[in-house]
Amino acid sequence: MGSKGGDFGAFMEKFELLPPQSQHQQQLPLHGLTFAIKDIFDISGRVTGFGNPDWARTHAPAAATSPVVLATLAAGATSVGKTVMDEMAYSINGENAHYGTPTNPCAPDRVPGGSSSGSAVAVAAKLVDFSLGTDTGGSVRVPAAYCGIFGLRPSHGLVSTENVIPMAQMFDTVGWFARDLSTLSRVSSVLLPPPADSIKQPTQFTIPADCFQILGSQSDQTYEVLNASVAKKFGSHAVDNRNLGDFLSNNVPSIGKFISDFSKSEAPSVPALSEFKANHAVWINTVKPNLGPGIRERVHEAIASEEGPMEDFYALRSEFKSALTALVKDDGILAIPTVPGSPPKLRMEAAALENFRARAFSLLSIAGLSGFCQLSIPLGVHNGLPVSVSLVARHGADRFLLSVAQELYQTLKEEANKAWGLTSSSL
Repeated sequence: MGSKGGDFGAFMEKFELLPPQSQHQQQLPLHGLTFAIKDIFDISGRVTGFGNPDWARTHAPAAATSPVVLATLAAGATSVGKTVMDEMAYSINGENAHYGTPTNPCAPDRVPGGSSSGSAVAVAAKLVDFSLGTDTGGSVRVPAAYCGIFGLRPSHGLVSTENVIPMAQMFDTVGWFARDLSTLSRVSSVLLPPPADSIKQPTQFTIPADCFQILGSQSDQTYEVLNASVAKKFGSHAVDNRNLGDFLSNNVPSIGKFISDFSKSEAPSVPALSEFKANHAVWINTVKPNLGPGIRERVHEAIASEEGPMEDFYALRSEFKSALTALVKDDGILAIPTVPGSPPKLRMEAAALENFRARAFSLLSIAGLSGFCQLSIPLGVHNGLPVSVSLVARHGADRFLLSVAQELYQTLKEEANKAWGLTSSSL
């Protein structure tokens, strides 16, 4: 299990789940595609491992299969196995002390990102066409960015999380990875609800300067690339560079109780700790599982945490979602960095990693707190490391978000090419 064989250490176990036989197999939307499944999704008759050997040892095989897995199979795709994940989904790093860390094909000396590490690596290494993951605090968006692929976190509550081990239900989402927008869109057409009405053109792109100041380095020029791309494709009148921190301070009165500095925001941690504790404290206290370094400390902090100010948090979440909805409106996009810089090096010193993590959550919590949909988009490789940006749209506007990405992507690549002085074949 988790061997580095020829699979980059991405897989926990390999097996084949075939689509149901049908006379119309070739007409199915995902016909001919292969996919991998994060080891957090139930598959009937198999133990769901949740990234930890003690969890696997103390749990019976699943009685039912995740509806998302069933829908993917019914659409014609073939599963080739389950992938490695961070223990109990409690990290965005991608390192697993028990099963090994999947190798990042884009940057082998860097972490792959987690907790959907193996799912991202399997796609980036071209072992499958797409894969399923989950995203609570960033577990699809981060590995997508680190591995140089597309990763979609859908609007919260839009895609079933039934028969998926919960981490914190207030934030849990099922998401997916692909190397290209065409495949990502095919998967999305199966797993997202049908469109309620026709998809419109975007009217505004908010590209906040302060979000890009969080980046460890400005050398990738992602802020300039985004501004130039949107102006070229949709006109300079569509670009709004207001600071998001100022906007939130002025429009979310409750935010001061949680966040004193936008760049150190971890607002969702209060209910996330509380929900994780409610879900898993009994098992942890009973089994006393062997947890890897870093995970052990955070899990025990969650279990020992006092009940946070949930009423204050509910007010914050409601205000935050209303403010962000007013900002992007029906047909607007918020464009931000997915992560605050290049993937951290493997086995990075804990204090430096914690600083990076705090800055990452200031960006990741935007979609987490609002429930909005977010797509991480790879721009290419610069100075040997993957570079990405994210587009965020209002809750329920997932198909609109994908449509905007398809319209903008080629221009983004061209502008990145120009900024980095590369030929198009180098990207």
